[in-house]
Amino acid sequence: MLKIQILGTGCPKCKTLMANTEAAAKALGIEAQIEKVEKIQDIMKFGVMTTPALVVDGQVKSAGKVLNVDEIKKHLT
Repeated sequence: MLKIQILGTGCPKCKTLMANTEAAAKALGIEAQIEKVEKIQDIMKFGVMTTPALVVDGQVKSAGKVLNVDEIKKHLT
């Protein structure tokens, strides 16, 4: 099972990335644990300076932009 984390403080962009990530995982039929990381201290542990960010199995795949569903699918496969 993939562990996917969305890093962000709860802004609209972060919520959009979360929704797009859920849609991408569902479209691919991937079983994933998707969680939101909102505490600044926890976000900093990933070395991310701009949010929203997408983290897959501990690796930062994107930071500072809202990926669409197709872009996220590429990171999940």
